[in-house]
Amino acid sequence: MGAGREVLFEFRQAGPQIRVAAIDVETGIEVVAIAPITATEAQMKNLALAKLRRRIEREALEGR
Repeated sequence: MGAGREVLFEFRQAGPQIRVAAIDVETGIEVVAIAPITATEAQMKNLALAKLRRRIEREALEGR
């Protein structure tokens, strides 16, 4: 995933956890990660972004 790609993040509290959605604007691929409420915003974004990168790489290898 290139450094210039735009990624949107959405944060929603779900009890003692935060649901973080990361959406790649170019492809429309969305992933969701769950983080503890004690995590920083940067930690939550990094978690979701890593998951999004893996998903985009996997789909590219599968030819989707």
